[in-house]
Amino acid sequence: MTAQAQAQAPAAIDASRVAGFESRFVTALNEAAMLQLISLAHRSGLLAHLADGEPVTSRELAAKTKLNERYVREWLGGATVAALVEHDPQTLTYRLPPEHATLLTDSGEANLAVFAQYLPLMGQVEDDVLECFHHGGGVPYTRYTRFHEVMAEDSGQTVLPVLFDAILPLAPELPARLERGVDVLDLGCGRGLALMKLAERFPASRFTGYDLSREAIGWATERAARRGLSNLRFEERDLSDFDLTAPAQRYDLVTTFDAIHDQAHPLNLLKGVRRTLRQDGVYLAQDIHASSHHHGDRDHPMGTLLYTLSIMHCMSVSLAQGGEGLGTMWGQEKAREYFGKAGFGSIEVHQLPHDIQNDYWVLRP
Repeated sequence: MTAQAQAQAPAAIDASRVAGFESRFVTALNEAAMLQLISLAHRSGLLAHLADGEPVTSRELAAKTKLNERYVREWLGGATVAALVEHDPQTLTYRLPPEHATLLTDSGEANLAVFAQYLPLMGQVEDDVLECFHHGGGVPYTRYTRFHEVMAEDSGQTVLPVLFDAILPLAPELPARLERGVDVLDLGCGRGLALMKLAERFPASRFTGYDLSREAIGWATERAARRGLSNLRFEERDLSDFDLTAPAQRYDLVTTFDAIHDQAHPLNLLKGVRRTLRQDGVYLAQDIHASSHHHGDRDHPMGTLLYTLSIMHCMSVSLAQGGEGLGTMWGQEKAREYFGKAGFGSIEVHQLPHDIQNDYWVLRP
């Protein structure tokens, strides 16, 4: 055989690797199906009504949840096979073990069922994303019907519970300054839950939230008014040219929570943050913990999920605006580069014990 023929010959197939990947694939199909079951049960209230750990029949559970019994029964079948619930075939009852309830309902420290919603949510735009693979461009925010609702639940797991005790103290002077009264801006605020919590806690301070989504801003404005938060306002705003439109030295504190990598022009946003910060101001940024290099994320505990979410949402919504398409996994190296280009003189990064998904940056002029 010639050298050229040898180069073109197919590599020998390792049968054990084939079998190993086949087994992994079948497991993945079942585990993905379990996530769909969990998402349905979270949204329908099934998990919440099973949280007490008491055995129930399908009819009893359907009555408690006011759901259709046939669908409840089939869900219980899938949940039994997935070992989500325990089933007694003699009494035809089902129960959610307390070890599962503490992770999948509000009875524990974190409700992981919230995150099961991401895959079915992203699946709704698969056809749109496939078109982008063929023709470029992106999928606009308006195609993601429940995105801000799910993101609000997500931030309720990562940001809200530790906002006062862990996040603000990363800049030690912030709690006292907020008590005295400062001007605060949150960019990409979504439904504004973090701002509402801050506005309630620090009535002497003044809070503003900007987001591109009309739906999110409408929801936040209505909810803030209902809670009587006169020191808080929201505005629908495209931040693509924030480097030019940001009011100079207007704010004492600027925050972004999981928002930079979605922007059409993230560096413009960061330059605007630097422009609008007062000289003694602080910028707090929560964003995805990752490497800027593919090989650096091989051992990332959520790397596959986060790259998938980038394709299905974060990168795509940026490209839909004619933007950079930075992507979810832009990583620490790229973040430091962009923060430096934006003009920040002090750049610190922290990780919090409860959150393996995000980095927390403290930046100063």
